[in-house]
Amino acid sequence: MPGTVGRGRSIQSVDDVLALLDQLFDERADRWSERGGTDFWDRFYADRHRPVPFFRAVPDESLVAWHADGRLPLGPGTRVLELGCGPGRNAVWLAQQGCRVDALDLSATAVTWGRERATQAGVDVRFVRTDVLTWRTDRPYDLVVDSGCFHHLPPHRRVSYRALLERTLAPGGHLGIACFAAGHDGRGGTEADDLDLYRAGGLSGGLAYTADELRRSLAGLTEVELRRMRTVTSGDTFGEDFLWAGLFRR
Repeated sequence: MPGTVGRGRSIQSVDDVLALLDQLFDERADRWSERGGTDFWDRFYADRHRPVPFFRAVPDESLVAWHADGRLPLGPGTRVLELGCGPGRNAVWLAQQGCRVDALDLSATAVTWGRERATQAGVDVRFVRTDVLTWRTDRPYDLVVDSGCFHHLPPHRRVSYRALLERTLAPGGHLGIACFAAGHDGRGGTEADDLDLYRAGGLSGGLAYTADELRRSLAGLTEVELRRMRTVTSGDTFGEDFLWAGLFRR
């Protein structure tokens, strides 16, 4: 139960250890008003008119490119799970390609916005407000999309993320991921070592990964392509060059 982890001798399992580390990060994030937690993301998405590049109702340029060149087949019957969907820009586009989409986000504000966009576009997307790491499914997905979720996870939750992919991604299915890339002088996320993050007790707005670090974090998946996302400042796609664009296959 929330607030009871670490009380007495309550740590008896790996899940208890992970929950304790979550609690420590959350407490520090609240103290320093860092990014993290439901309240932050609800406030973040509350003002829809802020000039945030990924508020535009357009999909990642990488998803569109992979679909166009045939490496990411999409169509009727394709089951898609989006992790950290925000206001639904990728989810809506995927539904427009005929996919059956489940879109998850921690923020109720983002989920509400996504539902409105889906209605306006005339497509059916199942938006769910939830912690993505707890998601369960009776039937795995052909595609898991993550545009900005992974790099907001604390280091110990990489283990949980791999477990999530193992239970949600079908054999032969694809992961399409966009996350902060190292080497951009702070334009993306922090390059601090994992140990330093625990010493500081926060994520500094998100974690930047080298190519090899990202590959290790996704061990067990086969790389199809890993490149810098192309910068797109207008038009019908989104892209920023401080992000990795990765396509992996199980």
